[in-house]
Amino acid sequence: MVLCDVCGQALPSEAATRRHLQRPSLGRRQPRCLPCAAASGRDELRRHMEMASPEPGPPGFRRPGAAPQCPFCGEAAGQELEEHVRARHGHLLGAPGTDTGNDEQLYECPMCSLTCTNIQILEEHVDLHLEEHNFSEGGNIRDLELAQQLQTEEDERQRSEEEKQEREEFKKLQRQYGLDNSGGFKQQFLKNMEREVDRGRMQPFEYHKRKADMMESLASGIDDGKTKTSGVIEALCKYYQNENKDVRRVWLSAGVDHFHSSLGDRGWGCGYRNFQMLLSSLLQNSFYNDCLRDTALIPSIPKIQSMIEDAWREGFDPHGASHFNNRLHGSKAWIGACEIYSLLTSLRIKCQIIDFHKPTGPMGTHPRLFEWILHYYSKDNEGGAKVLCTSKPPIYLQHQGHSRTVVGIEEKKNKSLCLLLFDPGCSSQQMQKLLKQNCDGTGLKLLRKFVGSLKEKQYQIVAVDGVLSLEEKAGRCRASQVLTSEKIP
Repeated sequence: MVLCDVCGQALPSEAATRRHLQRPSLGRRQPRCLPCAAASGRDELRRHMEMASPEPGPPGFRRPGAAPQCPFCGEAAGQELEEHVRARHGHLLGAPGTDTGNDEQLYECPMCSLTCTNIQILEEHVDLHLEEHNFSEGGNIRDLELAQQLQTEEDERQRSEEEKQEREEFKKLQRQYGLDNSGGFKQQFLKNMEREVDRGRMQPFEYHKRKADMMESLASGIDDGKTKTSGVIEALCKYYQNENKDVRRVWLSAGVDHFHSSLGDRGWGCGYRNFQMLLSSLLQNSFYNDCLRDTALIPSIPKIQSMIEDAWREGFDPHGASHFNNRLHGSKAWIGACEIYSLLTSLRIKCQIIDFHKPTGPMGTHPRLFEWILHYYSKDNEGGAKVLCTSKPPIYLQHQGHSRTVVGIEEKKNKSLCLLLFDPGCSSQQMQKLLKQNCDGTGLKLLRKFVGSLKEKQYQIVAVDGVLSLEEKAGRCRASQVLTSEKIP
């Protein structure tokens, strides 16, 4: 004999057991309530059983304030619940698989241990378990699919927001670096003058005069000189010869004209203005006459942009050119040390880029930068004089977001070093204070920068050191396609 695992019925063979288990009992009869055997449709039966045996909780569980209900038939039994169960449903309280004393066999569900008095009720009960299990599995699958769909939508939304933010940041950088196709020097100059007229700071006749001068300068390619201050180096030389407080020695570059930003390049033109300063010094040195025979006067900013584009077309710095889409003219694009190097080398002026790529002193300072500049000016100028006006050209100094021109260096009596810088951000009015005969040195605060004042993460300098032959120029053009700077460790 073989016992059925579901209902416990004794069967004569394994084959009989398989046939017994395959009976579609649920399809042959209407489902019945397990506790009370009431016949009903499946949905009604499920609601009926939930009312008869609410979950969660043991038999007799009820919501707060509700009267106790019979766990078998759902009737409100009040305080006599136990008597009601024993009187009406006592035949269901026997132990599973045992005789209740009334010659009635009980059958225990193998899935939830519920006891039934009829094998057909047990079969229907087990079928409901299986149906509920399949429904639960289907629900889990649908829940998983829904969760995956929601996650996919959230990922797409987040990716879309990130792409939008990246586009906005890119446009912001384009505006910051003058690559947003909003016009160049001419457009900004006219726009700022119109604003000055609207604010009452400029008369209309002055607007038209300055516009005409600007158009003439653009047509000739020559800077109009309205932002230039000359003679500052000579004034500094006289000042230091009479000043004996705390300066032990000072080295000054060859003569340099100061150029400051104008209405047309304010906010982005510092690189171009520093090139004008450097070029003004080279033009005063006959050693560079051959290199600069086609550049006898200081070019305007749009002209400098065209000159850099010419250097790119010769093959200098193709990587940097691609950053600007090979176009500077008509834009407000910032330039840096690499563009200055390419332009100078294309003019056959020998120069090098030195990269101070990390701080070399405490508190993020760069003492190695100061030492390099001291060596640049003091080499071949080791005389005993306190003030040494050298023939060295000034140095182009670049850091993130700004550039300046180094025109000298002080050595204090305590051996500390101090750079002297021309800043395109200083106006002509400020620079002209240094030209006064009674200058007491307070104006030097505009120029002096101690080691603790330069704390950018990285600095680059472009230093001029002679002229190039045509062969050397071609070699440097090829080299610039691979490496353009030397790093100081």
